[in-house]
Amino acid sequence: MLVGPVFFREAVVAPRRVRHYIMRTIYAVSLLLLICTAWMILKGTQIIQNVGDMARFGAILFQILAPLQLALIMFLSAIQAASNIAIEKDRQTLILLLMSRLTNSELVLGKLFASLLNIGVMLITSLPIFMLIVLFGGTSFSQVGWTFAVTAATAFAAGSLGAVVALWREKTFQTLALVAMCIVFWLGFWEGVGLTGISLAGLPAEQITGATSPIRAIIAASHPTVSSSWSYAVVPYLMVSLTVACGLCGLAILKVRRWNPSRDVRFGQQESDEAKNAIDVFTGKVRVAGSTLEEHTAATKLTGRQLVEQSEGLRSGHVDDRSRAASTKSRRVWDNPVLWREMKTWAYGRKILFIRAAYWLLAACVFVAIYSMVSSGAATRVTSDTGVTIPIAARPLAPFILVSIVMVNALAVTSITTERDGRALDLLMVTDISPKEFLFGKLGGVLYVVSDMILLPVLMCGYLWFNGAMTGENFTYLCIGLFVLFLFVTMLGIHCGMSYAGSRQAIGVSLGTVFFLFLGVVTVMVMMVSFTGNVEAQLSPFLACIVGGAIGLYVALGWHTPSPALVLACGVLPIAMFYSITSLLLGNYLSVLLVVCFTYGFATTAMMIPRLSEFLVSTGRSKTAENG
Repeated sequence: MLVGPVFFREAVVAPRRVRHYIMRTIYAVSLLLLICTAWMILKGTQIIQNVGDMARFGAILFQILAPLQLALIMFLSAIQAASNIAIEKDRQTLILLLMSRLTNSELVLGKLFASLLNIGVMLITSLPIFMLIVLFGGTSFSQVGWTFAVTAATAFAAGSLGAVVALWREKTFQTLALVAMCIVFWLGFWEGVGLTGISLAGLPAEQITGATSPIRAIIAASHPTVSSSWSYAVVPYLMVSLTVACGLCGLAILKVRRWNPSRDVRFGQQESDEAKNAIDVFTGKVRVAGSTLEEHTAATKLTGRQLVEQSEGLRSGHVDDRSRAASTKSRRVWDNPVLWREMKTWAYGRKILFIRAAYWLLAACVFVAIYSMVSSGAATRVTSDTGVTIPIAARPLAPFILVSIVMVNALAVTSITTERDGRALDLLMVTDISPKEFLFGKLGGVLYVVSDMILLPVLMCGYLWFNGAMTGENFTYLCIGLFVLFLFVTMLGIHCGMSYAGSRQAIGVSLGTVFFLFLGVVTVMVMMVSFTGNVEAQLSPFLACIVGGAIGLYVALGWHTPSPALVLACGVLPIAMFYSITSLLLGNYLSVLLVVCFTYGFATTAMMIPRLSEFLVSTGRSKTAENG
């Protein structure tokens, strides 16, 4: 059906899962809550006198929700497609699909569209809600149509990127990290081209950026003038994104059986000695591989003593030969073998060096942007809108820090899920390794592997401080706050990896929590700034969103390991993020540091303490519908 049996199975099985209905219900309710919250802000701060006020409200609300949905769908499409294929590799079930009669196109397109099935359901669910915004005025149905066309094309391109990277790379962390950096390159590079004003192939920079940047495309699609500008403002992006998506799918179809299985799986190419010369257990005669009939006949005439000597000679190269001397000097293992493995071996594969090289390339691009700002003196300026001050240098640096946080969290959660999928976690639990050794070994190992992803943002902030773009006090606050956040996301990933038996669910909850705490609250702040300049007086309209976010955090983090500390941490985190971002925009940096250190430190401790007493690990021995 359509693109093969893989997609057909997902289309038949997905409606049977309760999670399928819960996800679209939560998404629809969240959009309705945001609309109600925006209406409460408008009604509580401004006087609605005529239809024009309602139209302005509808236009602003639509232009806020459209980019939010684009960012969410882009993230979910790429991560969903990448994680689905990467988990198939970890469980070694992709080899079974490759051995079947599935063609390359059925395999690639089936996995891709099966991953995007839930994304399409979410878009269809949100379509009536966006059409309701048209009733406020200031927005037309053509804006809704073009906005959803841009979002769907972006989802297809992001999902294709995630599928190609997952089929190419071997480890789950390598896949997730590379997908995240590719998306950042996609967004940042073309935005940089637009800012430089460079013309390529006779085309102006603005036109090139509009045809390649999803940010520019969604802004143009949600603008009221899209009815007259769609032919040159939206259609070029749709053509470019669909062409890129089809090209990525074609590359994956062409290379899927060359990339898979990887060389790590292709072991045992040469026959062992005991396979070349073996004794027939039924006749007691020696079978010599590759020998002629005469040689085989001569070998069958060996006496019993000669057979014993022959078998002892064959056993001399086998693993049970205890008298064979070691050819190399064995390495000394530390008292904590988990930490030793994370730091002294290639626990995440040698190709992680490729991920580091890509990250350093991204860091070099960000540093060039910061250097140009410092050289021109723009780094010391700030943008001001309704009393909110944002440094110019934060534009390239803040997304880079967010990418670093996401990559640290991805490595932390995959360090547990990979162990479980490889059935190595069961072996660790029956050894004499204590829960304390396991937890601190994983924490220390993850922080060691991603040490460059922690230090490079700090070094860039130090460069700004050295050139006078940042005070020494703020630099100290920033370093302490970043360390607390990195420690929190590391523990969050380990906590989710140990709490959920399904790898996809663990990765989704862990990364989703990070995006909610950072991007979700930022969206709320954008709504406040858009409708009123009095930020501190607008806490009451957001109580519903904060309470809903706290409940969602508890269901995601504390449902499997309930504790009063986690309940308190989940309730405090959304309020703390709201207050921290508000204080940051108003310039109260010390209060931001104190709140971040206390709340995120407490949340880290609340997730850590239960893990130190016993192995609270969901091993996934009972298969669920999500894993089957």
